[in-house]
Amino acid sequence: MANRVDEILKKSKFNLFIKRLFDIVASLFGIIIMCIPMIIIAIAIKLDSKGPVFFKQKRVKKDNKDFTILKFRTMVVDAEKLGMKITVGNDPRITKVGGFLRKTKLDEFPQLFNVLIGDMSFVGPRPEVRKYVDMYSESDKDILKIRPGITDLASIKYRNESEVLDKSDDPEKTYIEEIMPNKIELNREYIENINLLNDIKIILKTLKIL
Repeated sequence: MANRVDEILKKSKFNLFIKRLFDIVASLFGIIIMCIPMIIIAIAIKLDSKGPVFFKQKRVKKDNKDFTILKFRTMVVDAEKLGMKITVGNDPRITKVGGFLRKTKLDEFPQLFNVLIGDMSFVGPRPEVRKYVDMYSESDKDILKIRPGITDLASIKYRNESEVLDKSDDPEKTYIEEIMPNKIELNREYIENINLLNDIKIILKTLKIL
């Protein structure tokens, strides 16, 4: 017997088609108009620190499959080997240019390519690393039935997540036991109302808090 999420998605096939069509057109348009700014950002990253322009990391997408997410690099090379997979407060691994990119969310621009090829959507659950997805319950995995997004309701609520974690004695435990479950519930709420109009509202709210 299909669960609640399966039933919602079955009834939302047209909405999901329109959502994907919007993703393709908007991401292609975004890549074109942001071409020059992204080149400038790439040059700034190379001048600021040693290492590649892009940060590539395995995340989990729709159907519980792995994919490679693209971001502008904001940390020193091999940052993941020097600390946790989450970023806390004024993380010393963050470069000078990286701090600016994170604050303005400009480091997310390369994900337009992820959206264009279909690994991601503009709006959807933020993709987690495999380590945390493996902690999901079977019901939690319902949020993996849609494409992950560049932004979502949780991104808005936890826009200052690193600062919140910085106040914790055990940041990773706080993330796993408090923040991650709440993000999952927010993503369930999103799926309940999945449509292009709601996506546009979330995008506008995201732009408003930048």
